[in-house]
Amino acid sequence: MLMNVSKINKRLSRLTETGSCSFEKASEYAAELKALANKEMSIEEAEVKSKFFKALADPTRLRILGLLQAREMCVCEVMVALELTQPTASHHLGILENVGLVKKRKEGKWVFYSLAGSKQFAAILDVALKIM
Repeated sequence: MLMNVSKINKRLSRLTETGSCSFEKASEYAAELKALANKEMSIEEAEVKSKFFKALADPTRLRILGLLQAREMCVCEVMVALELTQPTASHHLGILENVGLVKKRKEGKWVFYSLAGSKQFAAILDVALKIM
């Protein structure tokens, strides 16, 4: 959400009043702050990372990741294990696939899912899932 110019100017005036920056350099300082924010993380990068964390913010998807840590599974196995309908299981697996957490392979009409990435990724996921 972008702030309008009057709100930005109001905040900059607060900075100049407190002596954090001079009035003459307020717009220069604002440009530096914006450059710093973009250097640390662009809006696009933040959106990608946000989707990743949103995918992890669902209990069903966390349980699916837990299952896939144990072994590769087809959709029907995930359905049975978590008592999900086929559309629900496929929906959650699709979200996890879209953010790069799981990968799929087809074998005839069957689709099998497994964790994406390296063994390091699996180890990081294991630690993350056991934190709480």
